[in-house]
Amino acid sequence: MTKNIDTIFAYLSELFPNAQCELEYTKDYELLIAIILSAQCTDKRVNIVTKRLFADYPSLESLNEASLKDIEEHIKALGLYKNKAKSIKNTTKILIENYDGVVPKDKKLLIQLPGVGNKTANVFRAEWYHEPEIAVDTHVARVAKRLGLANEKDDVTVVEKKLRKYLNEDYYIKAHHQLIHFGRYFCKAISPHCKDCKLKHICKSYNSKFASKTV
Repeated sequence: MTKNIDTIFAYLSELFPNAQCELEYTKDYELLIAIILSAQCTDKRVNIVTKRLFADYPSLESLNEASLKDIEEHIKALGLYKNKAKSIKNTTKILIENYDGVVPKDKKLLIQLPGVGNKTANVFRAEWYHEPEIAVDTHVARVAKRLGLANEKDDVTVVEKKLRKYLNEDYYIKAHHQLIHFGRYFCKAISPHCKDCKLKHICKSYNSKFASKTV
């Protein structure tokens, strides 16, 4: 597996040399909320929703004063919006009451916030505090498994551990973004761009399909 690391990330750097977070935000809590909202949603759709949400509630205090119903109305275009609205409402309150309105850096504190799990915490810490983290979403997991960096049955926790093992810590954040972009725009779940991919010779999915056609 590790022998292909340099090949994989050289190609990802060729495709996405400046890959970065595509969520739009200006403040720490805006980033956290955007990440919470991005679960099972595209960043593009989240940005449309948060643009209005953050314009109507331009501060953490004003968002805290918004009713749950108002928040639901603002984000109802997104999946799981009722649960996400509750997470936003409760997290906003906790940030004001317990952390002076500042999103904590400590991962243990972050994952105690409503709607914040390991992946959300990793994304936030990497983006806002530039901490070396690798967040594994569906795109990262799919690419890692197709390229032999993880096994098909590995859950996201195992995939994360393997990526941390294979990569240098100072490359975690960039690798995270490149894997997401590759999975989102190139190595897609449906109709991936296999024909033009320089990694198809090491791709388990491609070679499995190719082998089945030659039998």
